Amino acid sequence: MNRHERLTMLLELLSERESIAVEEAAERLGVSTATVRRDMDHLAQQQLLVRTHGGAVAGNVSYDLPLRYKTARHAAEKERIGHAAAKLVRSGMVVGLNGGTTTTEAARAIALRGESSGSGDGAGENRGEGWTATVVTNALNIASELTVRPRIRVVVTGGVAREKSYELIGPLASHILDEVTLDVMFLGVDALHHTLGATAHHEVEAATNRLMASRAQKVVVLADSSKLDRSAFARICHVREIHTVITDSAAPDETVQQFEEQGVAVVRV
Repeated sequence: MNRHERLTMLLELLSERESIAVEEAAERLGVSTATVRRDMDHLAQQQLLVRTHGGAVAGNVSYDLPLRYKTARHAAEKERIGHAAAKLVRSGMVVGLNGGTTTTEAARAIALRGESSGSGDGAGENRGEGWTATVVTNALNIASELTVRPRIRVVVTGGVAREKSYELIGPLASHILDEVTLDVMFLGVDALHHTLGATAHHEVEAATNRLMASRAQKVVVLADSSKLDRSAFARICHVREIHTVITDSAAPDETVQQFEEQGVAVVRV
């Protein structure tokens, strides 16, 4: 386990129990107590936890981790979800993507789809050179990755960059979003509940994502199973505004049924 993986796991442990002792963390991570102390001190300097005598407690921001720490969490599941989302994209579509690790995987899969010259999923539309798509995003990292893809036109919203998610947020985004219509919005969330809908930790981020979703003919939420049956501080959209949820195979049958009873299609991959 490298340092990045240790830091991510340590923050995950804190998000589950709010506090942890050095000895317990060392045992869970399989490293020395000296290593855990150094890791805790490093995260405390970034204000991602609060050091205590003999351990650490979760800081207020530890539930909304920077994107660089979220990347390693449920990575395989997010990659599968991203590829499933990309299969819904047809040539000529206008696709919305907000920020997040799962939507980033979707962006990468869409890029590969555009570059593919093989048989793809049998539709045949991505065999020739005519396959194109337009991606509207408020995520700087996604825009950066897709800008170099010749078959994808990238439209970036305005706004103020948020360091934790690389998203552009705030009222400036409305100047672009009010003028576009999306065929589909792939929406990354912090939590998803069958009655409370899609939610995020940050209220301004939620408001920008809500506006993006409102411009789409279809809203598809991309969320691994760890985010289901949970809620965060600010609502992005109501469950009745969600057309499809793409999640991983660990999503419980009962949870899937609850979404389906609300009229939401659920795809497990």
